[in-house]
Amino acid sequence: MKKSFFDFSNTYVNLPDHFFQRVKPQRVKNPKLLKINLNLAKSLGLKVKDLDNISIDEILCGNKLPKGAEPIAMAYAGHQFGNFVPSLGDGRAILLGEFLTPKNKRFDIQLKGAGITKFSRSGDGRAPLGPVIREYVVSEAMYHLGIPTTRSLSIIKSDDFIQREDFFPCGVLSRVASSHIRIGTFEYFNYRKDVKSLKLLADYTINRHFPSIKKTKNKYKQFLMMVQSLNAELVAKWMAIGFIHGVMNTDNTSISGETIDYGPCAFMDYYNPKQVYSYIDHQGRYSYINQGKIMFWNLSKFAESLIPILDEDSNIARSIAIDVLKDFPRLFENKWLDNMRKKFGFSSKFKGDSQIISEFLNLIEGESLDYTQSFRNLIFDNNQDFSYRNFEFKESIASKRWFDSWHTRLHKEKIDIQNVFKSMKKINPIYIPRNHILEKVINELIKNKSNTMLEKILELIEKPYTHQKNSKYFELPPNPSEEITNTFCGT
Repeated sequence: MKKSFFDFSNTYVNLPDHFFQRVKPQRVKNPKLLKINLNLAKSLGLKVKDLDNISIDEILCGNKLPKGAEPIAMAYAGHQFGNFVPSLGDGRAILLGEFLTPKNKRFDIQLKGAGITKFSRSGDGRAPLGPVIREYVVSEAMYHLGIPTTRSLSIIKSDDFIQREDFFPCGVLSRVASSHIRIGTFEYFNYRKDVKSLKLLADYTINRHFPSIKKTKNKYKQFLMMVQSLNAELVAKWMAIGFIHGVMNTDNTSISGETIDYGPCAFMDYYNPKQVYSYIDHQGRYSYINQGKIMFWNLSKFAESLIPILDEDSNIARSIAIDVLKDFPRLFENKWLDNMRKKFGFSSKFKGDSQIISEFLNLIEGESLDYTQSFRNLIFDNNQDFSYRNFEFKESIASKRWFDSWHTRLHKEKIDIQNVFKSMKKINPIYIPRNHILEKVINELIKNKSNTMLEKILELIEKPYTHQKNSKYFELPPNPSEEITNTFCGT
């Protein structure tokens, strides 16, 4: 008996029907596979070679359902830019099913841009090809940078067109995640005062993601603590790498601590703590520097949703929630410091590290320097004298003072300086998917029907810390004429 392309073992569909809508993807016209992530497919145990091109096209756009698929659109609510929307759900994404790898790891296989569901709210359920390409590249970059993330398996282009500010070709992205359960999923049932479903969802999530806490005393408190810790670590990693999510709504905050829903996201070029790329974020709510505060806010909404099950006594439940949440500022600060220390070559902890880090960020902000390159330029080659005269900054009292303090601090490591630089090379990337490069990738694919730049950037981000020949352009920040200041999610 021939196995299905996906070895589905679905569990979320066993929850009550009001957790989701059973819905089939809408057919797309003349689907064509633009890109398949062969490395990811191999790691999942998928047998791509067993399928002909037509079968792959049809399966990965949703036109043909593989054996075992039980497609659903998940229900959830969410705070969007601080405003609560009680019914959101998957409006242009359909979960095909849960895939079990040969190592018995479970992943959701979701099609983004697969058509209308009951949660589409007058939307067309489709995704423009440009944002699909963006999510594919950026999510893969995040993975290779060591940041927890959903991943992209494929890009399908179709002959369908959709209207946004103009008419755009449609795309379908197949997304792989440990699950698509969000803070907003819990908000959905809490808002409806459906404690039975809330408890059922919490138990399901614990069993799937955190089985080690199933038998602990007050597992729901432990659950809150683990979700808080994972997401504090996630945002700390974002900020260390210069990533701006752009739309940190509670419905875009994963319970599993993975980066999810790449909409108006971007990697920062010139350092500006108030940097915003989303064209709708006029108040800077989701700016680079606010991301830790916003995650704290999102987690407070998660804790609020868990109150009915944290304890039978609501006052005790609130005390439990507050007790967990009050630890977030310290937790986040420590995780951020740990990540930033590595970028400066610090493997140990010393008093004054935070000041060195802050002063450096002030320097690069004041000189309008590129965030990624500024860290890479701290690394001295073997043939370079490690001295201020070879330092990259403009000569000033402030930069000289900072260099001397960093130089002194590095010697406290009691490690050969070249070994320090070797460690810094493994944490400070050369290549990131910059906005202006992504724009060129998208335009080349859509307008010129060429995937040369796409393949090039994907090759570079697979080894982001290693210099590669003939790739200087991909290292550099944009020229003023190339700078992209607004990004779009495609809804």
